[in-house]
Amino acid sequence: MRERLSRRKFLQQSAAVSAVSTATFHRASASEALTFDEYERMDATSLAELVRGKEVTASELLDTALAKARAVNPSINAIAGYMEEAARRSISEGLPDGPFKGVPFLLKDLSFPMKETPACYGSKLFRDHVSDHDATVVKRYRRAGLVLFARTTVPELGLLPTTESTFSGITRNPYDLDRTAGGSSGGSAAAVAAGIAPMASASDGGGSIRIPASCCGLFGLKPSRSRIPIGPQGFEGWGGLATLHAVTRSVRDSAALLDLSAGPSPGDAYHSPYQTDSYAESIRKEPKKLRVAMVLSMPPPNNELDPECLLAVNETAKLLESLGHNVLDQTDSFGEFFDFARLRESHGILVLVALRRKILKRLRQLGRDLNVGELEPVTKYYFDVAANYTGVQVEDARALFFDAGRSMSSFMENFDVILTPSLATPPVKHGKITLTGMAQDVIDGLDAFTPYSGLSNWTGQPAMSVPLAQSKEGLPIGVQFMGRFGDEVTLLQLAAQLERAQPWQQRRPSLGARP
Repeated sequence: MRERLSRRKFLQQSAAVSAVSTATFHRASASEALTFDEYERMDATSLAELVRGKEVTASELLDTALAKARAVNPSINAIAGYMEEAARRSISEGLPDGPFKGVPFLLKDLSFPMKETPACYGSKLFRDHVSDHDATVVKRYRRAGLVLFARTTVPELGLLPTTESTFSGITRNPYDLDRTAGGSSGGSAAAVAAGIAPMASASDGGGSIRIPASCCGLFGLKPSRSRIPIGPQGFEGWGGLATLHAVTRSVRDSAALLDLSAGPSPGDAYHSPYQTDSYAESIRKEPKKLRVAMVLSMPPPNNELDPECLLAVNETAKLLESLGHNVLDQTDSFGEFFDFARLRESHGILVLVALRRKILKRLRQLGRDLNVGELEPVTKYYFDVAANYTGVQVEDARALFFDAGRSMSSFMENFDVILTPSLATPPVKHGKITLTGMAQDVIDGLDAFTPYSGLSNWTGQPAMSVPLAQSKEGLPIGVQFMGRFGDEVTLLQLAAQLERAQPWQQRRPSLGARP
């Protein structure tokens, strides 16, 4: 394909696109389609600029996204189902003139119901389930002009930090097809990393945005509790542990998406503190000099931190100090603020009770009892265990999380952000954490792989995984930051600063064919 100077210049700039990038691509010819390479190098903001400038049409972008999906999905298994007809209809009827008009977008096959669209949740029990309403946030995505064209894979009912199920199969990491893409938003992360779309929706009840973001070399922000509404049916996910947002290639895309999706909806029981300024505008400013607490372990259990993950945190601490921030190791004192054993137990209580409730609701819809084999073995075990929990135990668990939030507020009186590893190891191999074995193996796998992610769900504070490192084998390694409750601005400003100082967009996976 012929290279034009403007195109070459854009591609050079886009390799290091930052949260305040103003790189613009002008096509030499309206009939000249984007190549996969060009499409993959652009974030959603850049693609929206092309549509606004009439350099490309929404239909052309959709064609490219679908072609890319069909080219790579056989290798990674990230797509749970296509919504091509609905996507083309939304374009033909006229897209709203929103900030992401014409940009292809993926919906996680859990937490983001779309009317008259299958939502299987990675489960045989829900194989024929079709949503009867649009989620509030899905309506907001549509108003932003996003083109919703496919659903992404999840583990059964979102229970794992890996994306493997007997219903949907194994979702593979584009950086290494033998490794996990993370979970439960593994399909979203794998699809974005593989270049199918520049961003995808994700939800996080124990790390399910940040875990796959770390595994797949993406930016993943978990907003504060209730920042993005979960309605219109219900206002809490997993008893207040779960939040909604996305995995993205760039910080600026995450900030702009948060602008259009955040804010309470009518009937919400509570909401995060109001944010009056635009997140997208706020990241144009440098963060103030931050007081950073570095925490390298969250006992119990006392699992070893992989040396490469430890190195990533230490190198990030050096980078922060070079940018003028003050980093203090608080590993020894941090554990005094929280009863991690009780918090993990309480997490399990709320998740399993929500799981049982969801399954029972489905069985009522079907008008029958549960059939043998409709749930994976560990899921069925959890379903049975949850029947023994009492209302008092549920209320005790919620009270413990509120107390943890107050303890976190006390700790953060002296700090602006907390720095930890995103994961204790690089992405694990497939079969390490599955729902087909024993429940204790799942618990042990969670403790060994994801000991750092749950705390921000318990306290409700915002947290993010930033793709600042890679292993010697070329596997992505994220670094986690947690901010004060309601303070996504500080995290996003810091992420944008780190993105400018140490860009990650030039890292792209090589999708080799499996033998």
